[in-house]
Amino acid sequence: MFCQSYNEFFQVLANPTNQTIINSLLKKPQNVSEIAESTKLEQSKVSHSLKRLYECKIVHVKRSGKQRVYSLNKETIVPILEIVDKHAQKMCPHCLKIEGSQRVHTNVLK
Repeated sequence: MFCQSYNEFFQVLANPTNQTIINSLLKKPQNVSEIAESTKLEQSKVSHSLKRLYECKIVHVKRSGKQRVYSLNKETIVPILEIVDKHAQKMCPHCLKIEGSQRVHTNVLK
């Protein structure tokens, strides 16, 4: 059942930079500059991460004039994040306590 695509998908999802970007995109669709500003990440790092997130279809991109606006894949990724949050809150309460404010939490359920 497990294959290389699982490995790549979960590596991309587990990357702390990607998690920061995903957390920002949970609030609203944004262009690269907006993501860089809201996450305090360098724009080149955001662009590089978005490329990987797009390749795994974690984000969608839509052109708006000269800008590219990124949003989370609401069909598959948002439900996955909701399931992970639900699982973590119910089954991994020690993880939430240990990591505290350092944990990039999606807060999708709230």
